[in-house]
Amino acid sequence: MKINIIFPVLNERLRLEKGIRSTVEYLQSIDFKDYCITIVDNGSEDETPEIAERLCEEFPKVTYERIQTRGVGAAFRRGVELNTCEIVGYMDIDLSTNIKHLGEAIEIFRKDESIQYINGSRFAKESDTKGRRWYRKITSRGLLILLKVFLGMKSSDAICGFTFVRKSIAEELIAASSDDNGWFYMIEFLLRAEKRGVKVLDYPVEWQEDYNTTVKIFKTICNYLVQITRLFIEFNIKKNI
Repeated sequence: MKINIIFPVLNERLRLEKGIRSTVEYLQSIDFKDYCITIVDNGSEDETPEIAERLCEEFPKVTYERIQTRGVGAAFRRGVELNTCEIVGYMDIDLSTNIKHLGEAIEIFRKDESIQYINGSRFAKESDTKGRRWYRKITSRGLLILLKVFLGMKSSDAICGFTFVRKSIAEELIAASSDDNGWFYMIEFLLRAEKRGVKVLDYPVEWQEDYNTTVKIFKTICNYLVQITRLFIEFNIKKNI
C-alpha cells in the first residue's frame, strides 16, 4: 500500500522546509518507504518555489506542482488529479496535527479495508487540542453547529487539516463536488462522503494551534455562510425529489 501526502502551500517560506523534513524524517523513523509527498503551490509570491525545488532535489520522493489558482480546494483537487497511490490525503504544512497520526492512519488503512476515509478531529472526546485562541474556538464551534443543524454533518470536526482517503473514493468525491477553491471545499468533500455512505473514521488527534496562520478569518467565515446556503438548497432539493 502506497500513500500520497499532499501539502497545499501558499507563501510558506518560513514553514515549508521544516514541514517536509519533519515528515520525511518521521516516515524514515517508522521504516515506511511506500510514500510520496506532493507539494502543491497555489500561487506563492515568496521564496516557496525555490525552497520546494531544493527539497525535491534532496528528497526523490518529494515532488512540486505549481498552480495559478489560489486556495486549498484547488490545490487538493490538483494533488488528487496527479495521484497514483492507493491512499491520498492532505496535511497542513505547519504540522499542527501531531505527525504520529500519519503512521497511525497508515496502519488503519493496512489493517481494515472497510475504512475508506480518515477524518482528523480536534473535537472528538479523546482529542487533545492546545493553544486554541478563544475567538477561533467560537468560530469553529459555531461552524460545527451550522454544519450539523443545516447540513446534517455527522463528524465531530470538518477541517482539522488531516484527511486521508482511498484513491477511488477521493476521485468519486471530487467528481461530485463543486469547484470551490477555498477551505470550504474540504468541508463539502467530507459532507458528500457522509451523504454517499462512505465509511468515515472520525479520528481524535493531538493538535497544536499555529499562531502564524495565513487564514483570513472574516473572509473565510463569509465564504462559509455562502457555501452552507448553497449546499443546504442542493441537499434539500434532492431530498424532496
